[in-house]
Amino acid sequence: MTLDEFLAEWHNDSPTVLVHTSGSTGKPKPMWIEKKRMMASARITCDFLGLKAGDRALLCMSLDYIAGKMMVVRAQTCGLKLVSVKPTGAPSWEGPIDFAAMVPMQVYNLLRTADGRARLRSVSHLIIGGGAIDDGLAQELRSFPRAVWSTYGMTETLSHIALRRLSGPDASEWYTPFDGVHVAQTAEGCLMIDAPAVHEGTLVTNDIVELRGSQFRVLGRKDNVVCSGGIKIQIEEVERLLRPHLHAPFIVTKRKDEKFGEALVLMTEDAQLDAQRQVCQKVLPKYWQPRHYQYVEKVPMTETGKPARKEAERLAALAEKV
Repeated sequence: MTLDEFLAEWHNDSPTVLVHTSGSTGKPKPMWIEKKRMMASARITCDFLGLKAGDRALLCMSLDYIAGKMMVVRAQTCGLKLVSVKPTGAPSWEGPIDFAAMVPMQVYNLLRTADGRARLRSVSHLIIGGGAIDDGLAQELRSFPRAVWSTYGMTETLSHIALRRLSGPDASEWYTPFDGVHVAQTAEGCLMIDAPAVHEGTLVTNDIVELRGSQFRVLGRKDNVVCSGGIKIQIEEVERLLRPHLHAPFIVTKRKDEKFGEALVLMTEDAQLDAQRQVCQKVLPKYWQPRHYQYVEKVPMTETGKPARKEAERLAALAEKV
């Protein structure tokens, strides 16, 4: 979708806009979202960050998904000056920017070059969403001279409903919900969200969290828990431990196992599987070590840069049958 196409949709007589989920846990799903709720979400973000009319907002994300659409809505609703550039893996723009939203991959790529780092430093407020931020990237951003935030949200909440600071002395792994947003847990430990300005009713997520007062910390997704020989293993925690030690792209997934019920699979773009196994044996607790190692030319990812978990499971199941 082009910017002109979305603006035409935004200004038509319909009270709703068509959006699609990211597809990280399956096929992207269409959703109709009320424009008035998108405007409410835009005001909440701009008020929290202290943005004002005339501030320059960078659009460097695809308008096929909610994150890109919401940047346009923020500009339309709060009078921001939209700077639209091609949504590449390492976006380029001219001049200082007051507010930008990116996915982790874009930030990572920009930090790899002097020109990219200089561009990032020209952004007063940077929010990062659409995927997990690994410890290495978080460490790079901790000493960043500008305000950098990690967002928590989803298509159903019209982008984000909580932020956590990544830069400066207030950097934290705990998300703080916006005013008017209340969180709780299900009996399984999953996050429940009440955000009446952007979503009708209580939204029950698949994210397993830890609560601390009004704040929360994400441990992983309920559907990414592997039960192997009676041991429950959170896939994201395994990936977090491996990330500093594995340099090729990888994803941890699962497949059926006759003895253990389910077994972990390390899927990697590194063909040296014995070397990968040795790292896992050194870094991971005994019962968290993958039972299977699988080489792939390309680790499955969604268009928005998230791990494509269902596709990884499908590939692991196919390898099992070979």
